[in-house]
Amino acid sequence: MAYTKIIFVAFAIEDERQRDLLKGQSLNTSSPFEYVDMSVKEPYDSEWKARVSTRIRRSDGIIAFVSKNSLTSSGQKWEIECARREKKKVLGVWAYTNDRTNLPRVNTVVWRWAAIEKFIDML
Repeated sequence: MAYTKIIFVAFAIEDERQRDLLKGQSLNTSSPFEYVDMSVKEPYDSEWKARVSTRIRRSDGIIAFVSKNSLTSSGQKWEIECARREKKKVLGVWAYTNDRTNLPRVNTVVWRWAAIEKFIDML
């Protein structure tokens, strides 16, 4: 039986639909990963951070949807920093074809299944 990789998805709440599309894409393929959704609609507190930190520690890697919304998303920024502290590999995926926002220290690629699969395979 193949090992299933656990991927934490970090995204700005405004990009929630893109996260949903990734989930749908993973369900329609022979996806080698599970995905952890820790999105919240309430303010971030220490309890939320503790839960997210635990889930990031249990994850094999992080996919971060990158868009202009990422620049002002304190939650997503915290998740990416937490992943770095936990020494997890982070792959940025541009959430939209017409948005090439750059996040410092996040290697970002065009949203293609092959690129995501390559990242997951190397974890």
